[in-house]
Amino acid sequence: MDATESYLESVKKQFLYYKILGEKAMAQLEPEQLFTAVNEDTNSIATIIKHISGNMLSRWTDFLTTDGEKEWRNRDAEFENDLQSKEEVLAVWNKGWDCFLTTLENLKPEQLSQIIYIRNEGHTVIEAINRQLAHYPYHIGQIVFYAKQLKKDDWNSLSIPKNKSGNYNAEKFAKEKEIKNFTDDELKKLK
Repeated sequence: MDATESYLESVKKQFLYYKILGEKAMAQLEPEQLFTAVNEDTNSIATIIKHISGNMLSRWTDFLTTDGEKEWRNRDAEFENDLQSKEEVLAVWNKGWDCFLTTLENLKPEQLSQIIYIRNEGHTVIEAINRQLAHYPYHIGQIVFYAKQLKKDDWNSLSIPKNKSGNYNAEKFAKEKEIKNFTDDELKKLK
């Protein structure tokens, strides 16, 4: 596998990790908690999801041939919550991820240096991917943080629990070295 193929496989794994992280955070919430906003300047999880999905649909639809900021996108409306149920939130979440992951899965290593445009500014495909590798985890971090605040003591840690690093490391170092692989179900979400 050459460096460009390795890069594509690596970013697919990273994006899948963050998708699953967001889903695990949302799964811990009661449906109404997805719509909680602490004040007028704060976005609910549902609103954050609407924004992520809007960004994904705009950036990754006709990715190689049209500007990533589509004329039909209404970014400001993404911050107006009109979603009514957990099912709607998850449908919006999945629609964005499906568009994005399908495009990412279909990219060829030789396309990574191609120039694409976002708001009329040229980026290589690698730069565009890296831009989103910073953007999406930023918002998923907000979702996780918000979910943790809403659940308080009922939160199940999505990483190493507080004050458990020693135990975690002891368990990891007691095993043979390995390369992180995803389960078949997790990989299916990429395709």
